[in-house]
Amino acid sequence: MRALVVFESMFGNTQAIAEAVADGLATRMDVDLVEVGNAPEAVPGDVDLLVVGGPTHAFGMSRPSTRQSAAQQASADLVSKGQGLREWLSTLGGRSPASAVAFDTRIKSLWIPGSARHGAEKRLRRHGFAILTGSQSFYVAGTPGPLLEGETERARHWGVALAAARQAGTHRIA
Repeated sequence: MRALVVFESMFGNTQAIAEAVADGLATRMDVDLVEVGNAPEAVPGDVDLLVVGGPTHAFGMSRPSTRQSAAQQASADLVSKGQGLREWLSTLGGRSPASAVAFDTRIKSLWIPGSARHGAEKRLRRHGFAILTGSQSFYVAGTPGPLLEGETERARHWGVALAAARQAGTHRIA
């Protein structure tokens, strides 16, 4: 079994989560981890599970204007400098028999709505992916981060659960 993890990250927080998810997946399957600017135009036929993740910007997936705003807030180079997850998903070629799931990073607050993962899942469904239930948000302390304590370990455990669900042929993550 093989998984492909595609991520978009501005400040490195989403990249750290993607790496932890990939580590968890790797306990049960082969994994390719790819920054969205280097992601393939179509999901390879031997991929059984596609995991996509990005930061939540302005209540959803990033757009060119929100990425420009992030660049202005950055104290170092951005991780993802080109296209974002939204653009990659909109140009993703073909339909895939693979299962898929999404995650995002966001500020943990009851008063800030929105999630990049919901928009990503909607686009994945349009491409014919069977969506695994149990998508996740991982939390940062503020716009540039850092990740809240324990989030990378939670992401690793989620990756293990994703791999187990995919191997069992279920679409529900325990």
